[in-house]
Amino acid sequence: MSLDRNAPIGVFDSGVGGLTVVREIMRNLPGERIVYFGDTARVPYGSKSKATVLRYSRQIVRFLKTQEVKAIVVACNTASALALDTIETEVELPILGVVKPGASVAVHTTRNKRVGVIATESTIHSHLYRTLIQAEDPEITVLGKACPLFVPLVEEGWTKDPITREVARRYLRELLEKDIDTLIMGCTHYPLLRSLLRDIVGEQVTLVNPAYETAQVLKRMLSDTGLENPGGSGEKYRFYTSDAAENFDAFARSILPGRVPAAEQIPIEEY
Repeated sequence: MSLDRNAPIGVFDSGVGGLTVVREIMRNLPGERIVYFGDTARVPYGSKSKATVLRYSRQIVRFLKTQEVKAIVVACNTASALALDTIETEVELPILGVVKPGASVAVHTTRNKRVGVIATESTIHSHLYRTLIQAEDPEITVLGKACPLFVPLVEEGWTKDPITREVARRYLRELLEKDIDTLIMGCTHYPLLRSLLRDIVGEQVTLVNPAYETAQVLKRMLSDTGLENPGGSGEKYRFYTSDAAENFDAFARSILPGRVPAAEQIPIEEY
């Protein structure tokens, strides 16, 4: 199967959080075109079953294939944890998720072998971060904490609000009491809380941003397969959602660099 290096990269998430991954791809792979789909009608994925997340992910992959993408980034920790292994066997395109890059960096970052993971309930209950980290180093203790309130607080724009700070303090207390020295922000919304989280955990804890690490892995993957775009012609960025395109646009404009084209709403259930 020959792929066009000028074709776009497909990126999807359960909502707007995956735009933090898009932001890192824009910064680190400026020649690449991107097609993004945010499943805003069915967000959040974090509280849904594996079967449901897999069904949603398959529909989105089918849609992205109609956009003739050359690679797919699953910019959703929950879908990476629950659906990626299955989808990899069903799709001929290069595909990667956000969990493995973050896990790998944490292995090489921790000094005391105590790593914390904050994420949605589904990602924490999947134990995927623990499995991947301990496969590389069985001596590392991985401590997970579900933080379900972070996503709605970020989407409300309350990234520096005292309420968000208090919620974060409560969530992180038990991880800090267990002496972690590395913390994985295991949900794509969480990097938008980075400065607040940094204040709470202190300088002695390394924050791992899987969005940045995923962009780096994507860069290497495209280079290794000869698929990197030298910056050719074609529409640069396209955004699609399953609901509330106007709300999506406002959020996208607030975190992405440059001019962001308006998102188009599509009936994802038809794919």
